[in-house]
Amino acid sequence: MPPENPTAEPEFNHVLGAGMNVYTARFPVTPGMELVDMLETYNRVLPDTLGDFGGMRLDATVVACSASHYLLNPDGDRALCEELSERAGHPVRSSTQAILMLCAALGVTRLTLVSPYQPWLTETSRAFWERAGVKVDDVVLVPAARDPDGSEHYDPYEVTTRAILRRLREHRVPEDAALLFTGTGMGTLAALTELAREDTGRPLLSSNLASAWWARHVVGADAGAAHPLLRRLNARTV
Repeated sequence: MPPENPTAEPEFNHVLGAGMNVYTARFPVTPGMELVDMLETYNRVLPDTLGDFGGMRLDATVVACSASHYLLNPDGDRALCEELSERAGHPVRSSTQAILMLCAALGVTRLTLVSPYQPWLTETSRAFWERAGVKVDDVVLVPAARDPDGSEHYDPYEVTTRAILRRLREHRVPEDAALLFTGTGMGTLAALTELAREDTGRPLLSSNLASAWWARHVVGADAGAAHPLLRRLNARTV
């Protein structure tokens, strides 16, 4: 996971609970790099970062950084995960691959994207999903704040639950639209829980939720107790 990500670890632990242990390795700090260069660095050093677990016997690994894998396109993303799985001796999947697997299990072929990214990265994300065969019907941008000059400031780590819900309601997203909250760094559990209370039946997905779903599935923990958001997804799988 990225070195400054404050969200993935607590969300994974909260969703997975006591039934699974979660261990993390972080990508190196890249001071002064532009965002795209930083993401490309993460992809380049990913095999070494996975090696930071040493001889620890892991059941599965999730690469908890969606943005870097959007740069790879779906085929490149899948190929890298397969290469890493062979090297590690256990299943390795990116959060993006986990989302695609969950979409397939849910029968979801169309999404509304809820994105905390800068517009260029949001468009890169949209292109990734559409190349993977998932139609993006709409995009809801969620900036963290407005800068003093009035421009929108984008930082997934600073987005609040209130901002997410306000943007969705302002955007008038249809009640039956499947929502994907992209990015492992944007905290989404509280917003997802609030939306689930409305119980419109629409699929509610996020990078971390899909990754946790995949992790439980691949290690055979599906039959045990699950977080309510995971139970909601499991009830809708086909």
